[in-house]
Amino acid sequence: MIRKWNTIPYLYGTSFRLSNWEKSVSRASPTKRHESSNAARRVRADARRNVDALLETAKRVFAASGVDAPVREIADKAGVGIGTVYRHFPQRADLIAAVFRHEIDACAEAALSLAAMHTPGEALARWLQRYTAFVATKRGFASALHSGDPAFGSLRPYFEERVRPAFRTLLKSAVAAGEARPDVEADDLLLAVSSLCMATYGDDSNHAERMVALLIDGLRRGTATVRKKAVVRRA
Repeated sequence: MIRKWNTIPYLYGTSFRLSNWEKSVSRASPTKRHESSNAARRVRADARRNVDALLETAKRVFAASGVDAPVREIADKAGVGIGTVYRHFPQRADLIAAVFRHEIDACAEAALSLAAMHTPGEALARWLQRYTAFVATKRGFASALHSGDPAFGSLRPYFEERVRPAFRTLLKSAVAAGEARPDVEADDLLLAVSSLCMATYGDDSNHAERMVALLIDGLRRGTATVRKKAVVRRA
């Protein structure tokens, strides 16, 4: 069961201060408004960094201690005040959902960066290992994600929107380059990786990575023949 933490009345005070600040800015000179706008952007950037640090730390703490880990431990390790945690995530489920959404974003964005840095086949292989790490995170949150809490309701559609299209693009590029078999469906590959990650063998934390590496080898099998046929056709 996910325990709810106490809601602290930060939101009302923050909204009141922000309203007063906006009124004072609207009455200020153009120069003052420009300075205030720059200051507001800096505040937002700092706040974004704090939230990102908090989400990364929460992911590590949850992986080590479970999703019921003390909020103060998360705040201390992230280098933020405990009020920052409550202000952004009034309930524990809100933080868990945000961490998982953050991981979905990171997994989808990795597809773009890998495609820019590597050949299509190598980008696909590296991304599948990145997805393996994502599945490991999901396993750690399994009990929470299946608790029925409304905070988790939008996560599956968000995954479908962000991760699946990114992966399909990687696979399509690898197939077109002759670096992946053309008879494999994207959804089958994602399911295969998830299945390989389900089994654990004692303390062997690298088991899933090794199994996925074998899967990748199978994905490449026969592609040399495909490339040779393509060269012959072009000749």
